[in-house]
Parts: sequence; C-alpha cells; structure tokens
Amino acid sequence: MSWHLDRMCGFDLETTGVDVEVDRIVTATVVQCGGGQPVVPVNWLADPGIDIPEGAAKVHGISTEKARAEGKPAAEVVADILAALGQVIASGIPIVAMNARYDLTLLDREAARYGLPPLPDGPVIDPLVLDKHVDRYRRGKRTLTALCDHYEVPLDAAHTSDADAIAACRVAWRIGATRPALAALSLEELHTAQVGWAAEQAAGLQAHLRKTTPDAYCAPEWPLIPRQQNGDPR
Repeated sequence: MSWHLDRMCGFDLETTGVDVEVDRIVTATVVQCGGGQPVVPVNWLADPGIDIPEGAAKVHGISTEKARAEGKPAAEVVADILAALGQVIASGIPIVAMNARYDLTLLDREAARYGLPPLPDGPVIDPLVLDKHVDRYRRGKRTLTALCDHYEVPLDAAHTSDADAIAACRVAWRIGATRPALAALSLEELHTAQVGWAAEQAAGLQAHLRKTTPDAYCAPEWPLIPRQQNGDPR
C-alpha cells in the first residue's frame, strides 16, 4: 500500500513564539488517522513556565493565565509527547508535520531542557517540503491555510494544534493522491528525498533573503536542526 493511503500521525505544536531555541510548547496534538482506521487524537495543554506573549496568545487563543490555571507542567507534557511519538515511530507510522523542521526542533530543545532523551529517528512527511518540490513556481503564500485552500482540504479552527495536525495529514494525502511518482516511493525513500529537497529549498530562500539581508541564514537540516555543540537550551 502506498504511504499516502496508509496510517499517518499528524503532529503540531502551538508555542510561545517562533524561536526554536528559547520558545516553549503551549499546546500539542498527536493524532493518528487514515489507513481505514478511526482517528485517534491526543491533545495537551502545557504551563510553559514562562509568560505567553500577547502576539502568540492572539494566534492560538491560550493566555498565560489559562495555561497556568489549566495546563500540565511543561516537563510532563514534553515527556508525554515524546512517549506518544516514540510509540508511533516504533509502529512504523510516519509523523506528518507542516514545517517539521520547526516543530521537531522545538520539541528536541524542550527534551534537552528537561533532561529527557531525544525522539528516535523515524520517517517524517512534511507537506510544506512536498508542496514546494512538486509546485516550485506557484505564487502566493505556503502557509497551512494556503495549502489547504490550494489542495481543497477543509481546515476548521486554524492555529489550534488539533485542527492543524489533521489538516497537515489531509494535505499530504492530497499531494500523494495527485502525484503518482511521489506515491510510488517507500516511506524511507520519501524521507531521504525530503532531506535533499529541504536543503535545496533552504538554500534558495537564503539566497533570496540575502539580497536585502546579507547575513540571513536558513538552516539546511531537515527534519531536525542539530543542537549547538557549545550551548544549552535556555
């Protein structure tokens, strides 16, 4: 069976900001879907241990007060997410994450922050990387909302981790369903191909940004940016 018809696991985080080295998890979803089986979602709300900036709260709807009152301690949430994704990987199910480089790297830094082991290696499917590869010259935004519009995928309650996780799986399914060459790849082949495509895309974006910002840098690594050798997560 092709990967796009088999079981997938959507993964999405809503966070305190966009810096993977310092920002924290606020909400998270791990949702298994597809493969002719029921949808199985698990959601978390964390007390991140730091204030949630107003701008971030406006995006995902979780204020500092709500997180402190209703959220589980961050270390517990991070451990739970790692355990859930570890089970998925052990089962051979791919993790689907829109802009996986962000979510998986931030999760990795949270693991280090709380002295937890890193997530094991496993196949990852990134709708953003796939879309940029199969439709390189399409104009317009490539946010999850934009991809859902383009691939005619329903997206309810955008910027909530559960809705975004399911939508990412649906976009991946649509790309696989409409691109036979991609659908024919094994999960391992698809993962390896995305490593190369993501590096090429990062290099192209970096070259574009350097036209106006000479020191712009876009990390080429995917799906995880390695930890700094001489620094600890803050």
